[in-house]
Amino acid sequence: MTRRIVSFANLLLAALLIGTMFGIWLGYNPMELSAGAYIEQQQHAIRALNVVMPVLGALVALLTLASALLARRSRTQFALFVGALICFVAAGVVTRFLNQPINAVVIVWSALAPPANWIELRDAWWQWHMLRTVIGIVGLSLLIAANLASNARDLRTR
Repeated sequence: MTRRIVSFANLLLAALLIGTMFGIWLGYNPMELSAGAYIEQQQHAIRALNVVMPVLGALVALLTLASALLARRSRTQFALFVGALICFVAAGVVTRFLNQPINAVVIVWSALAPPANWIELRDAWWQWHMLRTVIGIVGLSLLIAANLASNARDLRTR
């Protein structure tokens, strides 16, 4: 029963986390925005997500680690969970050390007076966001595969 609860929570939270990244990638591409619109959009997203997303990411990593430990008797499942964990941690590292420092700069900008280098920072942030989204999607895919392998094994042992 513990394993099923951990798996459910892990999949749900990972889907929310990576789904948010993917939604930002789809709907928040800043390349066509004016400086003012970009700054307002980013500042809103930073205020809304800057605390929630790292907490969600940490929970996903912990639940993925727990899932790996619970599946350690199955080499395939264990490897898939560890691969997912590596991806989730890598996405967190990109967020913490590449995206969030830019967020800390953008949050204090004025939409009426953007700095001269706003395009450089916008492009860097977007590049790192695309990278963490791809890493996150790979991690979610591995997590789903690990859970499907678990279901297949459970069916064979019945």
